[in-house]
Amino acid sequence: MSVIRNAAARAHAEVAMAIKEEARRQLAEGGAAKLSLRAVARELGMVSSALYRFYPSRDELLTALIIDGYNAIGQAAEQELAASRETDPVARWVAVCGAVRGWALAHPHEYALLYGSPVPGYAAPPDTVGPASRVALALFRVVEDAHRAGLVAVSGCDAGLPAPVADEATQFLWSSDLVPASALPRLLGVWAQLFGLISFDAFGRFERLVDSSDALFDHAVVELARQAGFRVDRASGEGRCQAKAEVGRPTATDG
Repeated sequence: MSVIRNAAARAHAEVAMAIKEEARRQLAEGGAAKLSLRAVARELGMVSSALYRFYPSRDELLTALIIDGYNAIGQAAEQELAASRETDPVARWVAVCGAVRGWALAHPHEYALLYGSPVPGYAAPPDTVGPASRVALALFRVVEDAHRAGLVAVSGCDAGLPAPVADEATQFLWSSDLVPASALPRLLGVWAQLFGLISFDAFGRFERLVDSSDALFDHAVVELARQAGFRVDRASGEGRCQAKAEVGRPTATDG
């Protein structure tokens, strides 16, 4: 019986994967707003009622695609985080940001589903929050690991931070003893700017404005590191960065 159950589970997983692959193809052709379960079923040679056993509604299929996308871009960030463990903090920051951008440019339609225009009539459920946080947590880990190695001087306190924000910060930052809640607004602001930069690139907003988007991105993410609190020293003519970070305390470039 276990052999039959395993075979049935594999077959179910294969069909679910085929449904999502066809849905991704349709996303690339017409965008998320035009995604149709009936059209997916037709292309796969399935009756609609059979497909509904896998995804009862368009929104559930969209949610599955969104979770897959967030997990994929998060995995790209986490793999680079692990691979760059021995590099200096700013170089590590740049590497993780570059991995996120690389995934976005390689998967523009999936990236658009995650960070493009909202899909009319769709509201993402709570189970998308964890996957959506993976990139941010990878970047926060750069800060945390740098502090653990003695390369970050955490200062400041939560005074002046509204109580609801402080509560949310404590829940969001997994190691409040290393990264104080007062650092969260700055780090979230940097996170938002990173995805704004990537979105401009992925959606062609730099066309006819910037010839070397790679060089622009590398420069911009170093500046984002400054905003996050890293102290960046540029080696003349070599483009190398060494850093210390001060989370929670403005730097001289903050104005």
